[in-house]
This record gives sequence, structure tokens and C-alpha cells, in this order.
Amino acid sequence: MSLEEKIERDLDLLSRGTEDIINVDDLRKKITRYHQTGQPMVVKEGFDPSAPDIHLGHTVTLRKLRQFQDLGHQVVFLIGDFTGRIGDPTGKKNTRKQLNEEEVLKNAQTYSDQAFKILDRDKTVIKFNSTWLKDITFADLVVITSHFTVARMMEREDFAKRLAAGKPVGLHEFLYPIMQAYDSVALRADVELGGTDQRFNLLMGRDMQREYDQEPQVVMMMPLLEGTDGVEKMSKSLDNYIGVHDLPFEMFGKVMSIPDHIVEKYFILLTDVPIEDVQSLARKVRTNELHPMKWKKQLAREIVTIYHGPAAAEKTSEEFDKTFSKKENPEDALSLAISRGELKDGKMWVVQLLLKTGMCTSKSEIRRLIEQGGVYLDGERISDFNTDLSLPDGTFLRVGKKSFFRITLVG
Repeated sequence: MSLEEKIERDLDLLSRGTEDIINVDDLRKKITRYHQTGQPMVVKEGFDPSAPDIHLGHTVTLRKLRQFQDLGHQVVFLIGDFTGRIGDPTGKKNTRKQLNEEEVLKNAQTYSDQAFKILDRDKTVIKFNSTWLKDITFADLVVITSHFTVARMMEREDFAKRLAAGKPVGLHEFLYPIMQAYDSVALRADVELGGTDQRFNLLMGRDMQREYDQEPQVVMMMPLLEGTDGVEKMSKSLDNYIGVHDLPFEMFGKVMSIPDHIVEKYFILLTDVPIEDVQSLARKVRTNELHPMKWKKQLAREIVTIYHGPAAAEKTSEEFDKTFSKKENPEDALSLAISRGELKDGKMWVVQLLLKTGMCTSKSEIRRLIEQGGVYLDGERISDFNTDLSLPDGTFLRVGKKSFFRITLVG
């Protein structure tokens, strides 16, 4: 393979699914230099450990980092243990709660452990930005912040909106993008990854590197992934997420619940299926040569394979067909232990039962779920909020579309 062919191959792979690259010419130069000298690029992504759980939305950039690793480049998994104490203000309507050091480090450990389901642990350098930020003196900070103006900081849409609405913007929040930019200087980053909502922060890194006479990093922005509702950004708080630690059946079912219009995007961002194959399948769906349900099942199998292996994907696909086509119960349903002492004449109030599953947290939530037809016991829909349910050992409870529990009586 010629040098030009290698460069084009790398560009094609790294460009897959990207929303924007600033700029492609710079990226081409860096790739060319790598193939000519063998010196890998330093590819950075910062992770603000304000929340410890990773869902598929987070994996969009992690998968891109893995592609850089597979091409031979140095990936820096940067944990913002120092900046995390402020919290990234991006997209926030209010000032974020500051975390203490213990909370940040605990979340960071959980986050990095999950990330290695995607990244190659042996090829990943983990850095903490407190390594350099904690030693910055006040005099240093004055010099660093002198490179930016208040007008520049107010270009951030979320800051401008908050001030227009009469909500406060803390001075410490101005420091977050500046510190993130300084991370790029400290690491001499060649590439920084982030979501499209990180544009301001990422471009600040390019600007600051110029101020320190460094070659500016390439900014690679990935699209934000819609959750299972197909509308809002995937988020645990919105309960539209698919977790990387979800059980196979739960993961499969959640993928099957996404609307048809985002299936192609999921294929591109979350799987390794070649782009030309994805595009071919998309055309067949549009021309009615392929049923959307079959396309979605293929997507679900691909995703479960990535996180649980091909055997689990095949078994889960069969279980899903049994459950939703033949009305059978999944073999990997979660076990829900109920003490016989909690039952009265072998029965339990449906509200008490659902609270024990942890899927619901209030009576009003349970009432809505029942009214919407989201609760089944052994295949029979529960429609009465006040009913007491008979619970023989081995009974199957379905909560919502995808959560199954096998009731086990103890004591």
C-alpha cells in the first residue's frame, strides 16, 4: 500500500460519523507525518467525572479513540479530577454543584473501568489534570487568562442565555474552558475529541496552543446521540439511555425500542459495520426491500455482540423473539426475592411490589405506568392500581417494555 493510500485509508476511517473536523488539512498533515516518521499523534479526550455511569452516548467518542489506537496513535484518557470540581457548564441552565475530591476520584475510577470495555487498556495512557493544574500559581493564572477576553467568553451561548434570563454565571465557570484548553498545552495534544456541544471548549485549546507556540490541535467533533426516545440527547436523567453494563436482554430490548429514523445513525456511530453496507441496508429499508424490524434486530445483535459477545447476542435475539412474538419469558430475567412474611394470604399490593423492583420511586409514577399498560404479571396486564397480586414462586413480572423479573419467594 502506497503512502497516499495509507493516508486516505486512515482519513476515511477517522472521518466516519464525525460531525465536524477542524481542520481536515491539518489532520492530513499529521497523519502524513506519522507515516513518514513513525511518531504517533497524541489524541486527547477529557472526561469530567461528575457521573460514574457510561451509556452508549458516551461510547461515540470512545469508539473513535479506539480507532486512533488501532492505527497506532497514543490515546490519552484525561480525567478532569481538577476541572471536575467545577463541573463543565456546557449546556447547563444553572451553576453546577461542585464535587469534592473524594467524589471525583470515586467516579473517575468507575468511569475508566467501564471505558476499557471499548479502549485497549494496554495502549491507553491515563492522566489526571490535577497533575499540572494544582501547581499553577496565582501569577501563572493571571498570565494564562490574559490570552482571552470577557467578550470571547460571552460567545458561549449558555453563558449568554443565563445572563439574559437573570441567572448567575460564576467567575469560576469562566475558568473551566481555559483550564481545558491548558490541558491541551500540557499534553501537547495533536487531536482533541468531543461532542458538538463542546465546540467552544475544543476551539479554546487550539487558540491557547498557538499562544504557547505549539502546533494547534485538530478538533474532531462527534454528533450527540439521541436516546431511545429518538428526540433528546441520551441521558440517564431522562431515562432514555442504554448502559454499557445493561444485561443482554435489556440492552437488546432497548435498541429494539428506538424509532426507525435513528437506526442508521446508531449503525454508523455504535458499530463497525462498513459504511457501504449500512447505506445499502438503509436503501433497502426505504424501498421496502427490507423490513425495518429486521434491520433493527441486526443493529441490536451487533451492539449486544460488542458488549457481551456473539453467543449472548444470538441467545438474546432468540429470547426476544420468544418473549415478544410467542409471549414467553426471558431466561435471563432479573431475580426479585420476596419474603413470604411480606405476603398476606399469598398476595402483595401492586404498588409495594413495584417499589421493590427499584424501577419506580413513587406511587404517582406507578399509577401512570399501570394506566399506560406497562405492568404485566405472567403475561396478564395489571390495570388496577389498588389490586393485591397473588405471587406464586416463579411468577414473571414485566415492568415497562424491557424489564423482566422472576419472583422468588424466600423464608
